[in-house]
Amino acid sequence: MTGTNVLDVAERLWQGEPVDFHPMVPTGDIVEVADDVAFLPSFANVSAMRTDDGLLLVDTGSSFVAARVHEQVRTWTGPSGPRLHTAVYSHGHIDHVFGVPLFDAEAAERGWPTPRVVAHEALPARFDRYILTAGYNGVINQRQFQVPGLRWPTEYRYPDETYRSDLSFDLGSRRVELHHARGETDDHTWTWLPDTRVLCCGDFFIWASPNAGNPQKVQRYPREWAVALREMVALGPELLLPGHGVPVVGADRVAQALGDTAELLEHLHDETVAMMNEGARLDEIIHTVAAPAHLLERPYLRPVYDEPEFIVRNVWRLYGGWYDGNPANLKPAPEPVLASEIASLVGGASRLAQRAMELAAAGGEDHLRLAGHLVEFAALAAPDDASVHAARADVFERRVAAASSTMANGVFAWAASESRAKSPDPSG
Repeated sequence: MTGTNVLDVAERLWQGEPVDFHPMVPTGDIVEVADDVAFLPSFANVSAMRTDDGLLLVDTGSSFVAARVHEQVRTWTGPSGPRLHTAVYSHGHIDHVFGVPLFDAEAAERGWPTPRVVAHEALPARFDRYILTAGYNGVINQRQFQVPGLRWPTEYRYPDETYRSDLSFDLGSRRVELHHARGETDDHTWTWLPDTRVLCCGDFFIWASPNAGNPQKVQRYPREWAVALREMVALGPELLLPGHGVPVVGADRVAQALGDTAELLEHLHDETVAMMNEGARLDEIIHTVAAPAHLLERPYLRPVYDEPEFIVRNVWRLYGGWYDGNPANLKPAPEPVLASEIASLVGGASRLAQRAMELAAAGGEDHLRLAGHLVEFAALAAPDDASVHAARADVFERRVAAASSTMANGVFAWAASESRAKSPDPSG
């Protein structure tokens, strides 16, 4: 998307035209999308509003792009200002909250008041947790995004002001309304600018199937997420500036995009809860509940980042805890012990690996799922067998090729890489 007007991309995507686009990797220059309102597409987008009292930013970017965010904002405003008055964190994910320090330094250099940072009251606890679990978060994000060596940050620009439910304030003549709802996170804020009918929704909408099921991250809240989306629609926004992806322009389109996202979440939530209430096991539920096909065909709801199946698991976790209904899993045998027993029953780990290869070669989602189980058993039973690891690498490379989402792709690619490092060099 580099060098392309983000509004042109938004129109082409809405029309269903083929576009080389992923909502987590858009890039481009800042563009004015309404009077005194600008949008900077990035890994996590930044929205900027000019007011008589100074700038308002909704989200500020990651540490990797903080310098570019500052440069682009100053390209739009001119190098002499106005100053950053207030920054709103839509939530505490690290791709949204690392741009303020450069504006702090600018304010100190120019003798301006320090920018005010506003966020929901749950956000500081998120930063505290990130510091506590920095090692774990480093590992899972290396895996999710295929970035070996990624280091999780332990220093954060905490908010200066927090709020609980709603907060309104004026910047010059511009009214700013902040609203909290649990969705992708427990600390989420969506920002409404009533005078321009601009909605900055954070990650409540991301031009993909909602990130409500991430298998390696903490709890998400699909039902409350859907309720928030319905509340946004009721306000009649005419311009939607999301946390990821591109703007949605026009009241009808905004209502459709948010309404469809709410419908998807409501369906997955309600169908899962209905089966839970009937006493179904998690395994039965995840292989029964599916998203409506017509919604997944929308250009803004395709499962390219998260997946509906993972959302179903998160609904179960929210209401049902970690027990999946299978009594053998309540106090299980160690996985390597179970794998060794299964391998001994079928003639060894090599036989398991061979059957996994046969299934994977047959193709199809069901065969690939089964192949993944068998080859993982083989590797657990024979962790030093290079030929078994060659099979494991092959199976999970096939799973990568068949995967649609960043979440699945990251886990499968990581597994394949682990085993490829332990398998024979085919050239040698």
